Amino acid sequence: MKFIAIIPARYASTRFPGKPLANMDGKPMIQRVYEQVKRSISDVYVATDDVRILEAVESFGGKAVMTSVDHRSGTDRCNEAYHKIGEQFDVVLNIQGDEPFIFPEQIDLLKACFSDDFVEIATLVKPFEQKSELATLQNPSTPKVVLSKKMEAIYFSRSIIPFLRDVEKHKWGEEHIFYKHIGIYGYRTDILQEITQLSPGVLEQAESLEQLRWIENGYKIKVGITTHETIGIDTPEDMENAILFMNSFK
Repeated sequence: MKFIAIIPARYASTRFPGKPLANMDGKPMIQRVYEQVKRSISDVYVATDDVRILEAVESFGGKAVMTSVDHRSGTDRCNEAYHKIGEQFDVVLNIQGDEPFIFPEQIDLLKACFSDDFVEIATLVKPFEQKSELATLQNPSTPKVVLSKKMEAIYFSRSIIPFLRDVEKHKWGEEHIFYKHIGIYGYRTDILQEITQLSPGVLEQAESLEQLRWIENGYKIKVGITTHETIGIDTPEDMENAILFMNSFK
């Protein structure tokens, strides 16, 4: 099984313009992400829409490819980058460009999902902490996932799922294991090509979650369960906290 990791990285961001190049304790954030991914997989590329990011990646010895500024999602950007790279791989891993603390074990877990020849797409989830506060579970910025017995995603939602009908809401975190979605993906290369041709469906438009487009069209999403928490960076304040977190281990 031959894997390639592609890290989509846009320059424009409403809340944090130029985020991939933000200084993260002496290195641009995109370098931090790249180096973490390289600990698990040898073939890694950054897919970007801005020459400044491309030049930054090449300056630290990484590989990058230019892609369109018009892509709706990281999935679309990964697909274009994969075809531009021009080598043959079995699976493309889509690693978020704002996850500098991603664990190599999480990438290994994602790769392991494809040991089953029938897996088309894979992603990761993490159980919410036992006794999580209701406000934490209700946060719409943290998509929740329900799983089948085959460890496939049945549905993703910004709402709490499932609804515990006969349990008082303040006890939900104690009575059920809820799963939060960790937004990294793996796709077989032929499936990646197929899903980027799909139009947004009713479910995706309702929840603003692109993975619902795939489920709505009958694709299966295998799920691995990680115990590691990831720390995404969406704002300059998040970056300040992330640097403090890094420095706490020095």
